[in-house]
Amino acid sequence: MSNFENIILEQLQDSIYCLTINRPKVLNALNKQTITEMAAAIDIVAEDGSARVLLITGSGEKSFVAGADISQMQTLTALEAKSFSEQALATFRRLELLDIPVIGLVNGFALGGGCELAMSCDFIFAAQNAKFGQPEVGLGVTAGFGGSQRLPRLVGRAMAMEMLVSGRMIDAQEALQRGLVNHVYPQAQLLEEGLNMAKKIVKNGPVAVKLTKELVQRGQDLDLENACAMESSLFGLCFASDEQKEGMSAFLEKRPAKF
Repeated sequence: MSNFENIILEQLQDSIYCLTINRPKVLNALNKQTITEMAAAIDIVAEDGSARVLLITGSGEKSFVAGADISQMQTLTALEAKSFSEQALATFRRLELLDIPVIGLVNGFALGGGCELAMSCDFIFAAQNAKFGQPEVGLGVTAGFGGSQRLPRLVGRAMAMEMLVSGRMIDAQEALQRGLVNHVYPQAQLLEEGLNMAKKIVKNGPVAVKLTKELVQRGQDLDLENACAMESSLFGLCFASDEQKEGMSAFLEKRPAKF
């Protein structure tokens, strides 16, 4: 699709994209070039009006993303480290605000920047061998790609604090229990299950799906009254769309909707 060195962007089926972090020799660690390529890939998907779902995974069987590339970070100055953090934060935020659902398919290690990338997806499917953690304090630094802020929002303050200050990893089953991931599958089935979910999403009204993502992403930072007011406005907006007319007509006529 495009000539990237550290990632693969492919269209698995009509409307369904898959972005794979492809640095298996270093367990798919994130360096500046990889993050730059990810941002470019997100732009490609965003500019494709037919795109409906994005899957994100890592190459190989050992790792989703084992973290940021420590060999590149070791010699950074304070200002360079801040710039690297800002680059990753902007890219991950771009992913969060992409107007289609993004599903993280976590195979193996999702540590540090890898856990932060996974948490920037709308939800996560994990392989049975998945491991999640924020081990940055063991390197003498804090989380830098959003981990200290997204993890408490997903698993609660106390559990997030434990993971962040101890560096403890949790396995796929504990991640499921804590609400960090939605489902756990055998590794060989992970991509298939992600694709199955993508197909379910594609069957629904594309405008309604996009507006639903916007409501969840933006509403969580509002108080309940204003968030519900936003929901009411976007609900009303749906009635100006052809897909609302098709969806409700199909329901009443007892036939599949054609969006």
